[in-house]
Amino acid sequence: MRERQEKVARRVREASLSTRPVAGQEAAAGETARVLSGERGRGGRGMSRYKAYPEYRASGVEWIGDIPDSWQVTPLFSVATTGIQKNDSGSEGNVLSLSYGRIIRRDVEDNHGLLPKSFNTYQIVDSGDIILRLTDLQNDKRSLRVGMSNEKGVITSAYLKLTSKARFLDRYLYRLLHSYDTTKVFYGMGGGLRQSMKFDEMRRLQMLCPSLDEQKRIADFLDHETAKIDALIERQQRLIELLKEKRQAVISHAVTKGLDPNAPLKDSGVEWADTVPVHWRVSKLSYHASVSNGATPSRDNLLFWENGTIGWLNSSKVNDEVIEDADQFITELAFLKTSVKPVEKGDLVMAITGEGQTRGRVAICNISATINQHLAAISIYDSRLNYQFLCLWLEGNYERIRYESEGAGSTKGAITCSEIGAFPVIVPPAEEQDAIIDYVNKRKREFDRLVHKAISAIELMQERRTALISAAVTGKIDVRDWQPAAA
Repeated sequence: MRERQEKVARRVREASLSTRPVAGQEAAAGETARVLSGERGRGGRGMSRYKAYPEYRASGVEWIGDIPDSWQVTPLFSVATTGIQKNDSGSEGNVLSLSYGRIIRRDVEDNHGLLPKSFNTYQIVDSGDIILRLTDLQNDKRSLRVGMSNEKGVITSAYLKLTSKARFLDRYLYRLLHSYDTTKVFYGMGGGLRQSMKFDEMRRLQMLCPSLDEQKRIADFLDHETAKIDALIERQQRLIELLKEKRQAVISHAVTKGLDPNAPLKDSGVEWADTVPVHWRVSKLSYHASVSNGATPSRDNLLFWENGTIGWLNSSKVNDEVIEDADQFITELAFLKTSVKPVEKGDLVMAITGEGQTRGRVAICNISATINQHLAAISIYDSRLNYQFLCLWLEGNYERIRYESEGAGSTKGAITCSEIGAFPVIVPPAEEQDAIIDYVNKRKREFDRLVHKAISAIELMQERRTALISAAVTGKIDVRDWQPAAA
């Protein structure tokens, strides 16, 4: 824990606590701008530097439009086969998973996700097989449903496996189906939305069939170009993580050391902070605030929910940081008859359960509402402790809270109200709390602006990536003469 804090602190010192760009930020922004440059052409955003085919004709497929004159349109069953080869003997132990449009190895040793007792019912896949998840089509319209395996392994038999025939290159088939996926073709098949779909119901899906040589050129082009875009996306993601670490370090330093670098320090006596200014008080949260959690009124009782007017918060709301509204509402009867906990403006709420990143997060409640059993309300009754400062203190110690809630003597994956009450708190004088709040909030806004800028860049690059794939596999751009740039 201490090593991590020192590592982050070193990064902060290297980049300083000023608002100058994080190392690599300007270079990443420049590369991103180059990738995203270009006017709209036949293929969409940034396609003007690619030429079109000399002649086109109508494809007869509504969502595709015109295609190169030499291309054919053929049903899926003529270019790919399907079939399930069960892992009956259990001899294949490389378990794979479809995640965000990629086939990845699954860590069967962790506790995340539902795992079967054995993988004998899973199907065997080989390198080059295309995997489609065609379930939950009505409810989930955001997930990427197509991936290609680059190795042999096993994957759930609930997924559809396609193997390309000799006339169709597997890499091109994957890119074409991926394009269909991102343009939501699967959701409108069969005369309406379907909860799930099998091969028989999509076997006549119209596929675009250039020559085998063209398929290879298109696949090579896309492998090269998307790899460049993916590298830039990864760079922006690393930048975001660094900015978040710096943001966390700024908060942690301010709430433990204050803003005066020359202030004399003393040993705090608690693990959460080694030294603090000598005039700051070291206390316990329960000496300044009450802690309690709420409940969920029965969903079976409509009298508790129908036409409700009282806000009811669940743990996802801590991600708001400042809670300005409720997503769900209960009735006055539910408020009177159940164990929901009321919270008022100025109270803090902390997520106290879950294996994900939410547990330990804290937010300021800026409305009157109620909370469920997965949240703890922290209501300050001591005027010497500013609720915004306490929020920053808890936010700055997020990693420590997570660590202690997973350790021995604690309910794994959960934080109790008594444990929160036992958290140490540092209490500076009121005027210093106010100054720290102002300073940290200003720095947080600066970091948040940079993070938002990086996220916007990623979204634009992902849009560019999707458009490039679609343009290439539907013949809107001609890459037959493409060659990778010299190194």
